[in-house]
Amino acid sequence: MEEQYEYRERNVEKDTSKEFRFGEGRISGIASLMLGVLSLLAVLAYLYPSYLTTTELRKVYDAEQLQVVLKYGMYFSLLLGGLTFLLNKGRYKAVGVCGIGLTLVAFALGGYSVPVGPVEPKALSLGVDWLILAFLGSVIVFVTLEKLFPRYRDQLIMRPEWGTDMFYFCFNHLAISAILLFANYHTSHFSWAVSSSIQEMIRSIPIWGQVVLIVLCADFVLYWEHRLYHEVNALWPIHAVHHSVEHMDWLAGSRGHFVQVFSERAMVMIPLYLLGPDQVALNIYVTFAALQAILIHSNLSIPFGPLKFVLVTPQFHHWHHSSEKPAIDTNYSAHTVLFDAMFNTMHMPGKHWPAEFGTTVRLPRSVIGHLFYPITANLKRFKINKR
Repeated sequence: MEEQYEYRERNVEKDTSKEFRFGEGRISGIASLMLGVLSLLAVLAYLYPSYLTTTELRKVYDAEQLQVVLKYGMYFSLLLGGLTFLLNKGRYKAVGVCGIGLTLVAFALGGYSVPVGPVEPKALSLGVDWLILAFLGSVIVFVTLEKLFPRYRDQLIMRPEWGTDMFYFCFNHLAISAILLFANYHTSHFSWAVSSSIQEMIRSIPIWGQVVLIVLCADFVLYWEHRLYHEVNALWPIHAVHHSVEHMDWLAGSRGHFVQVFSERAMVMIPLYLLGPDQVALNIYVTFAALQAILIHSNLSIPFGPLKFVLVTPQFHHWHHSSEKPAIDTNYSAHTVLFDAMFNTMHMPGKHWPAEFGTTVRLPRSVIGHLFYPITANLKRFKINKR
């Protein structure tokens, strides 16, 4: 049946009215607003670090050095806002003014000179620092790559439903403390399975070997969790929220129902908890997993050569998101292609890429609609089955 399927090229229509072009003030206005929002959030995080930063991430960065980055970000916001004011007479002039206004509020609250001192850790806090750093890093790295090596050249940065996925991006990063708290509580129930001798043996392996072992074990768990979300009728409406994305880019992977977000993090923590690897190996895996999660959803046409037969790449995962018949319920793996190949759920038709993304039955388009969709969909299924 797959051999008879006629693969098509994806058609992306460019909306020129929303395209970024130099000299119009749109780029500078949105950049000013973005930097203004980030600057204000950063200043608030410096003022209230116990409530707005994460204990785990604070161990990684130097708060005083990041104030230098904040300084330049604030001044660039003012500069770009002023440039917008000169270039544009329409609504983007107002966007630039908002960027300037937010930055001035950040200056009034202390700006980049807020004193940095000891932080009292809180079990629950908003990950504002995680949000800022992840957003800046993702935009600088992945948006740049998508512009240099796009798979779908006419797809805009602010494509349809960009705002919806930005909400999910913000939620997932702000809720990081709650997610980790839930995941750690969940894994604590497996203390009976911990073997100190096995953990000592794992830690005696070279770091690179530990990383490979972590990747394979985590991928095995994620593969089966992912597959259950697809193949168990009651669970599919939860995962369908993630699949409702119809335009793939660096932001698309952020969309997901909170039930899946929490359960996925909790499940993947189990093998990490049982293995008990060296902290360095664990940090390498976490970095690798975070970057790969963004990469595989990205609008990128970078050839990965032989790596595509080992690791999950954009082409592999884009097929997982396709609503075309041969691709449905395939490519479940998160890190490697091993388990899809092993359990016969792999779909990689040569050089072809998907023409369509999303779900076969279109979901509500709003975040609220996504939130309640699993309930409404299962109630509807229950009524039909009851008849």
